[in-house]
Amino acid sequence: MKINIYSIVKPTNDDFDKLIKEFIKMSSKYATVKTHYIFNNEIAKAQNIGEIEAKKIYTKTYLPYLKGYNIALDVLGNSVDSFSFSKLLEDKNEINFFIGGAYGFEKEFLTLCNSVISLSNLTFAHKVATLVLSEQVFRSLSILNNHPYHK
Repeated sequence: MKINIYSIVKPTNDDFDKLIKEFIKMSSKYATVKTHYIFNNEIAKAQNIGEIEAKKIYTKTYLPYLKGYNIALDVLGNSVDSFSFSKLLEDKNEINFFIGGAYGFEKEFLTLCNSVISLSNLTFAHKVATLVLSEQVFRSLSILNNHPYHK
């Protein structure tokens, strides 16, 4: 199983990254998990113009990565518990998670995804969302493989 986590954010190497890498390492027993931080001048320019332009560029940026089973993280997405989340991963070869930019997603992008979920009713910084998501990916892989971590 291959799992990609895409996020519209400038790459850094901070304490969040260390924790994210630790969950990815623990997940490697069950799946190949990779994070992809994407940020460029086109995104920066669009975000300075406004919400509509920013959402359009997020869609344009993510379109080439829509393959396999695609899950967008959106505050208005479906709330799932860890067991429901693990069912999303079950029997899939490639799963791509998409974390929106500062303005979220266009409705058009959300309709291109197989599933739209919310990690919480709260809004998280991108690195916090990536950390929570990477922990839930490991937890789900543990559930699917009867590993006791999730208990």
